[in-house]
Amino acid sequence: MDNGLDRVRYGMEMLKPSEKRVAEYILKNPKNILHMPIAELSEKTNTSEASIIRMCKSLNYKGFRDLKLSVAAAIPNDNTLEDKYQDLSAEASLSDTVQKIASNNIYSIKNTLAVLDESILNLAIQELNRARKIAIIGVGASAIVALDFEQKLKRINKRCETLIDSHSQLVSISNMGEEDVVFAISYSGETKEIINTVRFAKENNIKIISLSVYKTNTLQKLSDINLYVSSTETLIRSAATASRISQLTIIDILFTGLASINFDESVTYLDRSREILSHYSK
Repeated sequence: MDNGLDRVRYGMEMLKPSEKRVAEYILKNPKNILHMPIAELSEKTNTSEASIIRMCKSLNYKGFRDLKLSVAAAIPNDNTLEDKYQDLSAEASLSDTVQKIASNNIYSIKNTLAVLDESILNLAIQELNRARKIAIIGVGASAIVALDFEQKLKRINKRCETLIDSHSQLVSISNMGEEDVVFAISYSGETKEIINTVRFAKENNIKIISLSVYKTNTLQKLSDINLYVSSTETLIRSAATASRISQLTIIDILFTGLASINFDESVTYLDRSREILSHYSK
């Protein structure tokens, strides 16, 4: 899925000031840019053509034409340029709460798919498949996502462990090497414990794959491969819910991609684990 307007909207925090001016103009005038030469857009935004090309690259487009095609496809489905997340309120009824949470989760997944780069996703799947061992790290709400990934990977016989505190992370990673992978989860990309562990892993030449919010952050800068979820920062109380759903969606995609690489073996492992769980749960 590729909604050009959503990708521009949620990629704003990734852009430099001159690039951001171009993005803002596109969001305000999406139809106008479809037949606009790059030179005209440069003039209207008081930026250089090089800045426009850099903006396209920053948003993972091949160039200006690629961006325009993506925006054109998005226009019929884009009813408003305003944020569509709904935060909770003290006056909300149970019915309102049900609708808001469901709407936020659906919208969060939609926006995450809009900023998903399938080529980068494929790189992550290939690295995870080659890894001798996968250390999945996350604290707080991200630890829940990490544990979910571990449970899925173990069902297809991938050697992995989830580390949810800084001490266990550092001890385990001290025994890892270049053939291993650290999968770091932090919505903000600024979680102190995760950043410290990733710095240590980087010093030991361990491949790092990150899952964080779609904006410039420290974790992104330290990682070899970056996966993103859409931003829900405008939410005060329900942000963690929506961001967790987005993270779990990426985890499900990674798991399914890995299982598909070695399909017959994966099916065998999944059937075996299901039979064992069924037998011992009686």
